[in-house]
Amino acid sequence: MGKKSKKEKKGRGAEKTAAKMEKKVSKRSRKEEEDLEALIAHFQTLDAKKTQTVEIACPPPSPRLNASLSAHPEKDELILFGGEYFNGKKTVLYNELYTYNIRKDTWTKVEIPNPPPRRCAHQAVVVPQSGGQLWVFGGEFASPNGEQFYHYKDLWVLHLATKTWEQVKSAGGPSGRSGHRMVAWKRHLIVFGGFHESTRDYVYFNDVYAFNLETFMWTKLSPSGVGPCPRSGCQLSVTAQGGIVIYGGYSKQRVKKDVDRGTLHSDMFLLKSEDEKEGKWVWTRIHPSGVKPTPRSGFSVAMAPNHQTLLFGGVCDEEEEESLEGDFLNDLYFYDTTRNRWFTGQLREPKSERKKRRRGRKGEPRGGDELAGAEPSPQGPLEVVQEVTTEDGTVITIKQVLPAPEPEGRPLSEDEHGVEEAGTPVVMPSPRSNAMLAVKHGLLYVYGGMFEAGDRQFTLGDLYCLDLQKMAGWKALVEMDPDTQEWLEETDSEEDGDSEEDGHEEEEDTGEQSSEEGADEGPPLVERTESYVDYLGRTEQHWVAWARESLGPDAKEKTVLRAAQAKAKQFFDGSVPARP
Repeated sequence: MGKKSKKEKKGRGAEKTAAKMEKKVSKRSRKEEEDLEALIAHFQTLDAKKTQTVEIACPPPSPRLNASLSAHPEKDELILFGGEYFNGKKTVLYNELYTYNIRKDTWTKVEIPNPPPRRCAHQAVVVPQSGGQLWVFGGEFASPNGEQFYHYKDLWVLHLATKTWEQVKSAGGPSGRSGHRMVAWKRHLIVFGGFHESTRDYVYFNDVYAFNLETFMWTKLSPSGVGPCPRSGCQLSVTAQGGIVIYGGYSKQRVKKDVDRGTLHSDMFLLKSEDEKEGKWVWTRIHPSGVKPTPRSGFSVAMAPNHQTLLFGGVCDEEEEESLEGDFLNDLYFYDTTRNRWFTGQLREPKSERKKRRRGRKGEPRGGDELAGAEPSPQGPLEVVQEVTTEDGTVITIKQVLPAPEPEGRPLSEDEHGVEEAGTPVVMPSPRSNAMLAVKHGLLYVYGGMFEAGDRQFTLGDLYCLDLQKMAGWKALVEMDPDTQEWLEETDSEEDGDSEEDGHEEEEDTGEQSSEEGADEGPPLVERTESYVDYLGRTEQHWVAWARESLGPDAKEKTVLRAAQAKAKQFFDGSVPARP
Protein backbone atom coordinates (compact mmCIF):
# COMPACT_ATOMS: atom_id res chain seq x y z
CA MET A 1 0.00 0.00 0.00
CA GLY A 2 1.19 3.47 -0.84
CA LYS A 3 1.42 6.29 1.64
CA LYS A 4 -1.70 8.36 2.25
CA SER A 5 -1.48 11.89 0.97
CA LYS A 6 -1.69 14.87 3.32
CA LYS A 7 -5.03 15.75 1.75
CA GLU A 8 -6.47 12.32 2.58
CA LYS A 9 -5.17 12.52 6.14
CA LYS A 10 -6.64 15.98 6.55
CA GLY A 11 -9.98 14.77 5.20
CA ARG A 12 -10.11 11.85 7.62
CA GLY A 13 -9.17 14.17 10.48
CA ALA A 14 -12.07 16.44 9.61
CA GLU A 15 -14.41 13.46 9.47
CA LYS A 16 -13.30 12.32 12.93
CA THR A 17 -13.76 15.83 14.32
CA ALA A 18 -17.24 16.04 12.79
CA ALA A 19 -18.14 12.61 14.18
CA LYS A 20 -16.99 13.63 17.67
CA MET A 21 -18.95 16.87 17.45
CA GLU A 22 -22.06 15.00 16.27
CA LYS A 23 -21.72 12.55 19.15
CA LYS A 24 -21.34 15.39 21.63
CA VAL A 25 -24.37 17.27 20.24
CA SER A 26 -26.44 14.09 20.21
CA LYS A 27 -25.51 13.40 23.83
CA ARG A 28 -26.45 16.95 24.83
CA SER A 29 -29.74 16.65 22.96
CA ARG A 30 -30.58 13.40 24.77
CA LYS A 31 -29.70 15.05 28.09
CA GLU A 32 -32.03 17.96 27.34
CA GLU A 33 -34.83 15.58 26.40
CA GLU A 34 -34.30 13.68 29.65
CA ASP A 35 -34.48 16.95 31.59
CA LEU A 36 -37.78 17.80 29.93
CA GLU A 37 -39.13 14.31 30.60
CA ALA A 38 -38.26 14.77 34.27
CA LEU A 39 -40.07 18.13 34.30
CA ILE A 40 -43.12 16.59 32.62
CA ALA A 41 -43.08 13.74 35.15
CA HIS A 42 -42.99 16.30 37.96
CA PHE A 43 -46.12 18.01 36.62
CA GLN A 44 -47.84 14.65 36.20
CA THR A 45 -47.08 13.86 39.83
CA LEU A 46 -48.87 17.05 40.81
CA ASP A 47 -51.83 16.15 38.57
CA ALA A 48 -51.99 12.67 40.12
CA LYS A 49 -52.95 14.25 43.45
CA LYS A 50 -56.32 15.12 41.94
CA THR A 51 -58.59 12.17 42.62
CA GLN A 52 -62.02 13.63 41.93
CA THR A 53 -63.62 15.46 39.05
CA VAL A 54 -64.34 19.04 40.06
CA GLU A 55 -66.24 21.64 38.01
CA ILE A 56 -65.66 25.25 39.01
CA ALA A 57 -67.45 28.29 37.60
CA CYS A 58 -64.72 30.71 36.59
CA PRO A 59 -63.90 33.84 34.59
CA PRO A 60 -62.66 33.40 31.00
CA PRO A 61 -59.35 31.50 30.69
CA SER A 62 -56.06 33.37 30.69
CA PRO A 63 -54.60 34.38 27.29
CA ARG A 64 -53.11 31.55 25.23
CA LEU A 65 -52.39 30.28 21.74
CA ASN A 66 -51.94 26.90 20.08
CA ALA A 67 -54.66 25.37 22.24
CA SER A 68 -57.62 23.40 20.85
CA LEU A 69 -61.22 24.61 20.75
CA SER A 70 -63.88 22.02 19.92
CA ALA A 71 -67.67 22.00 19.70
CA HIS A 72 -69.43 19.46 21.93
CA PRO A 73 -71.37 17.04 19.68
CA GLU A 74 -74.48 17.00 21.90
CA LYS A 75 -74.41 20.05 24.19
CA ASP A 76 -74.30 23.78 23.50
CA GLU A 77 -70.71 23.91 24.69
CA LEU A 78 -67.22 24.62 23.44
CA ILE A 79 -64.27 22.68 24.88
CA LEU A 80 -60.89 24.40 25.34
CA PHE A 81 -57.81 22.31 26.13
CA GLY A 82 -54.10 23.05 26.56
CA GLY A 83 -52.16 25.87 24.93
CA GLU A 84 -49.19 28.07 25.74
CA TYR A 85 -48.34 31.56 26.97
CA PHE A 86 -45.09 33.51 26.61
CA ASN A 87 -44.36 36.86 28.29
CA GLY A 88 -40.85 37.51 26.97
CA LYS A 89 -39.03 35.64 29.72
CA LYS A 90 -41.03 32.56 30.55
CA THR A 91 -43.02 29.99 28.57
CA VAL A 92 -46.01 28.44 30.33
CA LEU A 93 -47.75 25.29 29.05
CA TYR A 94 -51.27 24.24 30.03
CA ASN A 95 -53.29 21.05 30.31
CA GLU A 96 -56.32 22.81 31.71
CA LEU A 97 -59.78 21.91 30.43
CA TYR A 98 -62.48 24.57 30.13
CA THR A 99 -66.01 24.50 28.80
CA TYR A 100 -67.90 27.51 27.51
CA ASN A 101 -71.71 27.41 27.75
CA ILE A 102 -72.95 29.14 24.61
CA ARG A 103 -76.48 29.88 25.82
CA LYS A 104 -75.51 31.07 29.31
CA ASP A 105 -72.27 32.80 28.24
CA THR A 106 -70.42 31.23 31.17
CA TRP A 107 -67.07 29.45 31.63
CA THR A 108 -66.39 26.35 33.73
CA LYS A 109 -63.01 24.88 34.63
CA VAL A 110 -63.19 21.09 34.70
CA GLU A 111 -60.49 19.37 36.77
CA ILE A 112 -60.33 15.66 35.88
CA PRO A 113 -57.88 13.15 37.42
CA ASN A 114 -54.96 11.89 35.31
CA PRO A 115 -55.16 14.34 32.39
CA PRO A 116 -52.67 14.41 29.48
CA PRO A 117 -49.40 16.23 30.24
CA ARG A 118 -49.20 19.95 29.53
CA ARG A 119 -48.90 20.70 25.83
CA CYS A 120 -49.57 23.03 22.93
CA ALA A 121 -49.73 22.71 19.11
CA HIS A 122 -51.53 19.37 19.49
CA GLN A 123 -54.64 18.28 17.59
CA ALA A 124 -58.07 17.54 19.02
CA VAL A 125 -61.02 15.96 17.19
CA VAL A 126 -64.55 15.36 18.49
CA VAL A 127 -66.54 12.28 17.46
CA PRO A 128 -70.14 11.46 18.52
CA GLN A 129 -69.54 7.88 19.74
CA SER A 130 -70.64 6.97 23.28
CA GLY A 131 -72.05 10.36 24.17
CA GLY A 132 -69.13 12.20 22.60
CA GLN A 133 -65.37 11.73 22.67
CA LEU A 134 -62.53 14.26 22.37
CA TRP A 135 -59.42 12.64 20.87
CA VAL A 136 -56.07 14.38 21.41
CA PHE A 137 -52.82 13.46 19.67
CA GLY A 138 -49.27 14.81 19.86
CA GLY A 139 -48.15 18.36 20.54
CA GLU A 140 -45.14 19.76 22.32
CA PHE A 141 -43.84 20.77 25.71
CA ALA A 142 -41.27 23.56 26.09
CA SER A 143 -38.81 24.38 28.83
CA PRO A 144 -39.59 27.57 30.80
CA ASN A 145 -36.95 29.48 28.83
CA GLY A 146 -38.53 28.31 25.57
CA GLU A 147 -35.27 26.92 24.19
CA GLN A 148 -35.87 23.16 24.59
CA PHE A 149 -38.76 21.15 23.19
CA TYR A 150 -40.27 17.76 23.81
CA HIS A 151 -42.65 16.39 21.17
CA TYR A 152 -45.40 13.99 22.20
CA LYS A 153 -46.57 10.94 20.29
CA ASP A 154 -49.26 9.89 22.75
CA LEU A 155 -52.96 9.49 22.06
CA TRP A 156 -55.68 10.41 24.59
CA VAL A 157 -59.46 10.36 24.65
CA LEU A 158 -61.74 12.40 26.87
CA HIS A 159 -65.05 10.62 27.41
CA LEU A 160 -67.43 13.58 27.51
CA ALA A 161 -70.35 11.66 29.02
CA THR A 162 -68.38 10.46 32.05
CA LYS A 163 -65.76 13.24 32.11
CA THR A 164 -62.82 10.85 32.29
CA TRP A 165 -59.46 10.89 30.51
CA GLU A 166 -57.97 7.71 29.06
CA GLN A 167 -54.61 7.20 27.39
CA VAL A 168 -54.88 4.82 24.44
CA LYS A 169 -51.64 2.94 23.87
CA SER A 170 -51.19 1.46 20.41
CA ALA A 171 -47.98 0.66 18.54
CA GLY A 172 -47.14 1.76 15.01
CA GLY A 173 -48.37 5.34 15.28
CA PRO A 174 -46.74 8.60 14.14
CA SER A 175 -43.48 9.74 15.69
CA GLY A 176 -43.46 12.63 18.17
CA ARG A 177 -44.50 15.89 16.52
CA SER A 178 -46.39 19.14 16.75
CA GLY A 179 -47.99 21.39 14.15
CA HIS A 180 -49.56 18.33 12.51
CA ARG A 181 -53.21 18.14 11.46
CA MET A 182 -55.87 15.55 12.31
CA VAL A 183 -59.45 14.97 11.11
CA ALA A 184 -62.17 12.39 11.67
CA TRP A 185 -62.82 10.35 8.51
CA LYS A 186 -65.51 7.66 8.66
CA ARG A 187 -64.37 5.33 11.49
CA HIS A 188 -60.82 6.69 11.56
CA LEU A 189 -58.63 9.54 12.70
CA ILE A 190 -56.32 10.74 9.90
CA VAL A 191 -53.03 12.43 10.87
CA PHE A 192 -50.85 14.33 8.39
CA GLY A 193 -47.55 16.22 8.56
CA GLY A 194 -46.13 18.29 11.39
CA PHE A 195 -42.56 18.82 12.58
CA HIS A 196 -40.08 17.76 15.24
CA GLU A 197 -37.48 20.18 16.58
CA SER A 198 -34.53 19.68 18.87
CA THR A 199 -31.58 21.82 19.88
CA ARG A 200 -29.45 20.54 17.01
CA ASP A 201 -31.92 20.06 14.18
CA TYR A 202 -35.49 19.95 12.95
CA VAL A 203 -37.47 17.85 10.51
CA TYR A 204 -40.83 18.34 8.77
CA PHE A 205 -43.16 15.48 7.86
CA ASN A 206 -45.55 14.62 5.02
CA ASP A 207 -46.50 11.13 6.18
CA VAL A 208 -50.09 10.00 6.68
CA TYR A 209 -51.44 7.74 9.45
CA ALA A 210 -54.90 6.34 10.14
CA PHE A 211 -56.16 5.31 13.58
CA ASN A 212 -59.13 2.92 13.61
CA LEU A 213 -61.67 4.01 16.23
CA GLU A 214 -63.07 0.48 16.45
CA THR A 215 -59.91 -1.64 16.62
CA PHE A 216 -57.70 1.05 18.22
CA MET A 217 -54.94 0.25 15.72
CA TRP A 218 -52.60 2.59 13.82
CA THR A 219 -51.86 2.13 10.11
CA LYS A 220 -49.33 4.08 8.07
CA LEU A 221 -50.81 4.90 4.68
CA SER A 222 -48.77 4.73 1.49
CA PRO A 223 -50.74 6.72 -1.09
CA SER A 224 -49.79 6.55 -4.76
CA GLY A 225 -49.23 9.68 -6.81
CA VAL A 226 -47.29 12.83 -5.99
CA GLY A 227 -48.34 14.33 -2.67
CA PRO A 228 -47.47 17.51 -0.77
CA CYS A 229 -43.93 18.15 0.41
CA PRO A 230 -43.25 18.05 4.17
CA ARG A 231 -44.96 20.84 6.13
CA SER A 232 -46.78 21.83 9.30
CA GLY A 233 -49.73 24.09 10.07
CA CYS A 234 -51.69 23.27 6.92
CA GLN A 235 -55.41 22.95 6.29
CA LEU A 236 -56.75 19.40 6.54
CA SER A 237 -60.47 18.94 5.93
CA VAL A 238 -62.91 16.29 4.71
CA THR A 239 -64.85 16.95 1.52
CA ALA A 240 -68.52 16.20 0.83
CA GLN A 241 -67.39 13.38 -1.48
CA GLY A 242 -65.35 11.68 1.25
CA GLY A 243 -61.91 12.89 0.21
CA ILE A 244 -59.41 14.79 2.34
CA VAL A 245 -58.10 18.19 1.21
CA ILE A 246 -54.73 19.64 2.21
CA TYR A 247 -53.92 23.30 1.60
CA GLY A 248 -50.96 25.53 2.43
CA GLY A 249 -48.75 25.18 5.46
CA TYR A 250 -45.22 26.14 6.43
CA SER A 251 -41.78 24.56 6.36
CA LYS A 252 -38.20 25.72 6.58
CA GLN A 253 -34.86 24.43 5.46
CA ARG A 254 -31.29 25.22 6.33
CA VAL A 255 -29.48 27.11 3.59
CA LYS A 256 -26.20 27.42 5.49
CA LYS A 257 -24.94 27.19 9.04
CA ASP A 258 -27.32 28.92 11.46
CA VAL A 259 -29.35 30.32 8.55
CA ASP A 260 -32.83 28.95 7.77
CA ARG A 261 -35.24 29.91 5.04
CA GLY A 262 -38.97 29.55 5.58
CA THR A 263 -41.49 28.64 2.88
CA LEU A 264 -45.17 29.54 2.85
CA HIS A 265 -46.95 26.86 0.85
CA SER A 266 -50.05 27.68 -1.19
CA ASP A 267 -50.54 24.44 -3.12
CA MET A 268 -53.52 22.12 -2.68
CA PHE A 269 -53.92 18.35 -2.78
CA LEU A 270 -56.70 15.80 -2.55
CA LEU A 271 -56.20 12.50 -0.72
CA LYS A 272 -58.84 9.88 -1.37
CA SER A 273 -59.30 6.14 -1.13
CA GLU A 274 -59.38 4.28 -4.45
CA ASP A 275 -62.74 2.69 -5.25
CA GLU A 276 -63.73 3.28 -1.61
CA LYS A 277 -61.15 0.74 -0.48
CA GLU A 278 -59.66 1.97 2.76
CA GLY A 279 -56.36 0.20 2.14
CA LYS A 280 -55.51 2.00 -1.12
CA TRP A 281 -55.08 5.76 -1.26
CA VAL A 282 -54.02 8.20 -3.95
CA TRP A 283 -52.73 11.79 -4.00
CA THR A 284 -53.99 14.26 -6.62
CA ARG A 285 -52.90 17.87 -7.11
CA ILE A 286 -55.96 20.10 -7.43
CA HIS A 287 -56.35 23.65 -8.73
CA PRO A 288 -59.41 25.31 -7.23
CA SER A 289 -61.09 28.31 -8.81
CA GLY A 290 -62.11 31.55 -7.12
CA VAL A 291 -60.08 33.81 -4.83
CA LYS A 292 -57.48 31.84 -2.88
CA PRO A 293 -56.11 33.08 0.45
CA THR A 294 -52.90 35.05 0.23
CA PRO A 295 -49.83 33.04 1.33
CA ARG A 296 -49.58 32.88 5.12
CA SER A 297 -48.72 30.71 8.10
CA GLY A 298 -50.39 30.36 11.47
CA PHE A 299 -53.88 30.46 10.01
CA SER A 300 -56.77 28.68 11.72
CA VAL A 301 -59.32 26.31 10.20
CA ALA A 302 -62.81 25.09 11.04
CA MET A 303 -65.55 23.20 9.22
CA ALA A 304 -68.49 25.45 8.29
CA PRO A 305 -72.01 24.42 7.23
CA ASN A 306 -72.77 23.25 3.67
CA HIS A 307 -69.51 21.30 3.28
CA GLN A 308 -67.36 24.42 3.47
CA THR A 309 -64.00 24.85 5.15
CA LEU A 310 -63.32 28.18 6.84
CA LEU A 311 -59.87 29.77 7.05
CA PHE A 312 -59.17 32.71 9.37
CA GLY A 313 -56.23 35.02 10.01
CA GLY A 314 -52.56 34.10 10.09
CA VAL A 315 -49.38 35.99 9.41
CA CYS A 316 -47.29 36.71 6.34
CA ASP A 317 -43.67 37.10 7.41
CA GLU A 318 -41.36 39.53 5.64
CA GLU A 319 -37.90 38.01 5.92
CA GLU A 320 -34.80 40.16 5.65
CA GLU A 321 -31.17 39.28 6.32
CA GLU A 322 -31.27 39.62 10.10
CA SER A 323 -34.87 40.53 10.84
CA LEU A 324 -38.34 39.08 10.53
CA GLU A 325 -41.49 41.18 10.59
CA GLY A 326 -44.97 39.82 10.08
CA ASP A 327 -48.17 41.29 8.71
CA PHE A 328 -50.92 39.78 10.82
CA LEU A 329 -54.31 39.13 9.25
CA ASN A 330 -57.94 38.81 10.35
CA ASP A 331 -59.63 38.04 7.06
CA LEU A 332 -61.97 35.14 6.27
CA TYR A 333 -61.91 32.69 3.38
CA PHE A 334 -64.24 29.82 2.56
CA TYR A 335 -63.43 26.74 0.51
CA ASP A 336 -66.46 25.05 -1.05
CA THR A 337 -65.59 21.35 -1.30
CA THR A 338 -68.47 20.54 -3.66
CA ARG A 339 -67.43 23.17 -6.23
CA ASN A 340 -63.67 23.16 -5.55
CA ARG A 341 -63.78 26.93 -5.22
CA TRP A 342 -62.39 29.56 -2.83
CA PHE A 343 -64.21 32.78 -1.99
CA THR A 344 -63.71 35.57 0.52
CA GLY A 345 -65.93 35.94 3.55
CA GLN A 346 -67.33 39.46 3.33
CA LEU A 347 -69.50 40.99 6.00
CA ARG A 348 -72.78 42.38 4.77
CA GLU A 349 -73.16 46.12 4.97
CA PRO A 350 -75.60 47.38 7.62
CA LYS A 351 -78.91 48.79 6.35
CA SER A 352 -78.09 52.22 7.77
CA GLU A 353 -74.97 52.37 5.62
CA ARG A 354 -76.88 51.34 2.49
CA LYS A 355 -79.46 54.08 3.14
CA LYS A 356 -76.67 56.59 3.60
CA ARG A 357 -75.20 55.56 0.27
CA ARG A 358 -78.55 56.00 -1.47
CA ARG A 359 -79.04 59.44 0.10
CA GLY A 360 -75.56 60.43 -0.95
CA ARG A 361 -76.29 59.57 -4.58
CA LYS A 362 -79.58 61.51 -4.81
CA GLY A 363 -79.40 64.74 -6.79
CA GLU A 364 -75.81 64.25 -7.91
CA PRO A 365 -75.03 65.58 -11.38
CA ARG A 366 -74.28 62.99 -13.98
CA GLY A 367 -70.77 62.94 -15.26
CA GLY A 368 -67.31 61.80 -14.26
CA ASP A 369 -67.77 58.20 -13.18
CA GLU A 370 -71.11 57.89 -14.98
CA LEU A 371 -69.79 58.63 -18.45
CA ALA A 372 -70.62 55.97 -21.03
CA GLY A 373 -68.07 53.22 -21.01
CA ALA A 374 -66.44 54.40 -17.78
CA GLU A 375 -66.33 52.07 -14.81
CA PRO A 376 -66.74 53.36 -11.27
CA SER A 377 -63.51 53.24 -9.31
CA PRO A 378 -63.58 50.35 -6.82
CA GLN A 379 -63.82 51.23 -3.16
CA GLY A 380 -60.70 50.13 -1.37
CA PRO A 381 -60.62 48.35 1.97
CA LEU A 382 -61.04 50.43 5.11
CA GLU A 383 -58.08 50.49 7.47
CA VAL A 384 -58.90 50.97 11.14
CA VAL A 385 -56.08 51.57 13.60
CA GLN A 386 -56.85 50.71 17.22
CA GLU A 387 -54.55 51.33 20.14
CA VAL A 388 -54.39 49.52 23.47
CA THR A 389 -52.19 50.72 26.32
CA THR A 390 -51.05 48.03 28.73
CA GLU A 391 -50.59 48.52 32.47
CA ASP A 392 -46.84 48.95 32.01
CA GLY A 393 -47.39 51.79 29.55
CA THR A 394 -46.63 49.79 26.42
CA VAL A 395 -48.70 50.91 23.46
CA ILE A 396 -50.02 48.10 21.29
CA THR A 397 -51.12 49.23 17.85
CA ILE A 398 -53.62 46.97 16.12
CA LYS A 399 -54.37 47.49 12.44
CA GLN A 400 -57.60 46.07 11.06
CA VAL A 401 -58.28 46.01 7.34
CA LEU A 402 -61.98 45.76 6.61
CA PRO A 403 -62.81 44.32 3.18
CA ALA A 404 -64.66 46.64 0.84
CA PRO A 405 -68.37 45.92 0.43
CA GLU A 406 -69.71 44.70 -2.87
CA PRO A 407 -69.83 47.52 -5.47
CA GLU A 408 -73.14 49.35 -5.49
CA GLY A 409 -73.01 52.32 -7.81
CA ARG A 410 -70.52 55.06 -7.15
CA PRO A 411 -68.50 54.72 -3.95
CA LEU A 412 -68.85 57.43 -1.35
CA SER A 413 -66.23 60.12 -1.28
CA GLU A 414 -64.12 60.77 1.76
CA ASP A 415 -66.29 63.74 2.68
CA GLU A 416 -69.46 61.64 2.52
CA HIS A 417 -67.95 58.96 4.76
CA GLY A 418 -66.70 61.56 7.21
CA VAL A 419 -63.21 61.44 8.65
CA GLU A 420 -64.49 60.80 12.16
CA GLU A 421 -66.60 57.88 10.95
CA ALA A 422 -63.57 56.11 9.50
CA GLY A 423 -61.96 56.12 12.91
CA THR A 424 -64.99 54.64 14.68
CA PRO A 425 -64.05 51.36 16.42
CA VAL A 426 -65.32 48.33 14.56
CA VAL A 427 -66.23 45.16 16.46
CA MET A 428 -64.19 42.31 15.06
CA PRO A 429 -61.20 40.18 16.07
CA SER A 430 -57.90 42.00 15.71
CA PRO A 431 -55.33 40.54 13.29
CA ARG A 432 -53.69 37.46 14.80
CA SER A 433 -52.16 34.06 14.19
CA ASN A 434 -52.51 30.68 15.92
CA ALA A 435 -56.03 31.40 17.14
CA MET A 436 -58.55 28.69 18.02
CA LEU A 437 -61.73 28.23 15.96
CA ALA A 438 -64.93 26.26 16.44
CA VAL A 439 -68.32 26.25 14.70
CA LYS A 440 -71.55 25.42 16.53
CA HIS A 441 -75.12 25.93 15.21
CA GLY A 442 -73.75 27.89 12.26
CA LEU A 443 -71.88 30.34 14.52
CA LEU A 444 -68.12 30.78 14.23
CA TYR A 445 -66.19 31.29 17.49
CA VAL A 446 -62.65 32.74 17.48
CA TYR A 447 -60.63 32.59 20.69
CA GLY A 448 -57.16 33.84 21.58
CA GLY A 449 -54.04 33.65 19.46
CA MET A 450 -51.17 36.09 19.24
CA PHE A 451 -49.77 39.08 17.39
CA GLU A 452 -46.51 40.99 17.47
CA ALA A 453 -45.75 44.68 17.89
CA GLY A 454 -42.13 45.36 17.06
CA ASP A 455 -40.05 42.79 18.93
CA ARG A 456 -42.83 42.02 21.42
CA GLN A 457 -45.30 39.15 21.29
CA PHE A 458 -48.74 39.57 22.81
CA THR A 459 -50.99 36.64 23.61
CA LEU A 460 -54.75 37.16 23.41
CA GLY A 461 -57.61 35.85 25.52
CA ASP A 462 -60.61 37.40 23.76
CA LEU A 463 -63.59 35.59 22.24
CA TYR A 464 -65.62 36.64 19.20
CA CYS A 465 -68.65 35.19 17.45
CA LEU A 466 -69.94 35.51 13.87
CA ASP A 467 -73.20 34.19 12.39
CA LEU A 468 -72.02 32.50 9.19
CA GLN A 469 -75.49 32.59 7.67
CA LYS A 470 -76.21 36.29 8.20
CA MET A 471 -72.59 37.56 8.02
CA ALA A 472 -73.94 40.78 9.50
CA GLY A 473 -71.11 41.50 11.93
CA TRP A 474 -68.94 40.16 14.75
CA LYS A 475 -69.99 40.06 18.39
CA ALA A 476 -67.43 40.42 21.18
CA LEU A 477 -68.15 37.87 23.92
CA VAL A 478 -64.88 38.39 25.80
CA GLU A 479 -62.92 41.54 25.01
CA MET A 480 -59.17 41.90 25.23
CA ASP A 481 -58.05 43.00 28.69
CA PRO A 482 -55.05 45.37 28.48
CA ASP A 483 -53.99 44.37 32.01
CA THR A 484 -53.19 40.86 30.75
CA GLN A 485 -50.75 42.16 28.12
CA GLU A 486 -47.35 42.01 29.75
CA TRP A 487 -43.88 41.77 28.31
CA LEU A 488 -40.86 41.10 30.51
CA GLU A 489 -38.07 41.04 27.97
CA GLU A 490 -34.64 41.63 29.43
CA THR A 491 -33.29 45.12 29.08
CA ASP A 492 -30.03 45.85 27.31
CA SER A 493 -28.31 46.44 30.65
CA GLU A 494 -29.43 43.02 31.89
CA GLU A 495 -28.25 41.36 28.70
CA ASP A 496 -24.84 42.99 29.06
CA GLY A 497 -24.55 41.48 32.51
CA ASP A 498 -24.98 44.66 34.53
CA SER A 499 -26.16 44.29 38.07
CA GLU A 500 -29.83 44.54 38.92
CA GLU A 501 -29.13 47.58 41.06
CA ASP A 502 -27.44 49.40 38.18
CA GLY A 503 -30.40 48.49 35.99
CA HIS A 504 -32.82 50.06 38.48
CA GLU A 505 -30.73 53.20 38.74
CA GLU A 506 -30.60 53.48 34.97
CA GLU A 507 -34.36 53.08 34.74
CA GLU A 508 -34.92 55.71 37.43
CA ASP A 509 -32.60 58.16 35.69
CA THR A 510 -34.29 57.53 32.39
CA GLY A 511 -37.71 58.00 33.96
CA GLU A 512 -36.69 61.32 35.54
CA GLN A 513 -35.21 62.51 32.28
CA SER A 514 -38.30 61.51 30.35
CA SER A 515 -40.65 63.26 32.75
CA GLU A 516 -38.52 66.39 32.65
CA GLU A 517 -38.60 66.37 28.86
CA GLY A 518 -42.32 65.70 28.95
CA ALA A 519 -42.82 68.61 31.34
CA ASP A 520 -40.85 70.95 29.07
CA GLU A 521 -42.46 69.92 25.80
CA GLY A 522 -45.58 67.85 26.35
CA PRO A 523 -47.87 66.70 23.56
CA PRO A 524 -49.14 69.43 21.23
CA LEU A 525 -52.56 70.63 22.34
CA VAL A 526 -55.65 70.32 20.16
CA GLU A 527 -56.82 73.68 18.87
CA ARG A 528 -60.46 74.77 18.98
CA THR A 529 -62.58 73.41 16.05
CA GLU A 530 -59.54 71.51 14.74
CA SER A 531 -60.32 68.19 13.02
CA TYR A 532 -58.25 65.07 13.61
CA VAL A 533 -56.82 65.20 10.09
CA ASP A 534 -55.64 68.79 10.59
CA TYR A 535 -54.26 67.97 14.03
CA LEU A 536 -52.31 64.96 12.75
CA GLY A 537 -50.88 66.96 9.86
CA ARG A 538 -49.69 69.65 12.26
CA THR A 539 -48.24 67.38 14.96
CA GLU A 540 -47.22 64.18 13.17
CA GLN A 541 -43.49 64.73 13.65
CA HIS A 542 -43.94 64.88 17.43
CA TRP A 543 -45.83 61.59 17.54
CA VAL A 544 -43.42 59.90 15.14
CA ALA A 545 -40.52 60.88 17.41
CA TRP A 546 -42.45 59.51 20.41
CA ALA A 547 -43.19 56.23 18.62
CA ARG A 548 -39.59 55.79 17.45
CA GLU A 549 -38.32 56.25 21.00
CA SER A 550 -40.95 53.85 22.40
CA LEU A 551 -40.43 51.06 19.86
CA GLY A 552 -36.64 51.33 19.64
CA PRO A 553 -34.22 51.84 16.76
CA ASP A 554 -34.91 48.43 15.18
CA ALA A 555 -38.59 49.11 14.51
CA LYS A 556 -39.59 49.44 10.87
CA GLU A 557 -40.74 52.80 9.61
CA LYS A 558 -44.29 51.66 8.86
CA THR A 559 -44.60 50.21 12.38
CA VAL A 560 -43.43 53.51 13.85
CA LEU A 561 -45.90 55.43 11.70
CA ARG A 562 -48.84 53.25 12.75
CA ALA A 563 -48.01 53.64 16.44
CA ALA A 564 -47.60 57.42 16.02
CA GLN A 565 -50.98 57.80 14.33
CA ALA A 566 -52.72 55.62 16.92
CA LYS A 567 -51.21 57.59 19.84
CA ALA A 568 -52.15 60.88 18.19
CA LYS A 569 -55.73 59.65 17.71
CA GLN A 570 -55.95 58.55 21.35
CA PHE A 571 -54.72 61.95 22.55
CA PHE A 572 -57.05 63.77 20.14
CA ASP A 573 -60.10 61.78 21.25
CA GLY A 574 -59.25 62.39 24.90
CA SER A 575 -58.88 66.10 24.30
CA VAL A 576 -62.06 66.64 22.29
CA PRO A 577 -64.51 66.60 25.27
CA ALA A 578 -62.35 69.11 27.14
CA ARG A 579 -62.40 71.66 24.34
CA PRO A 580 -64.77 74.63 24.87
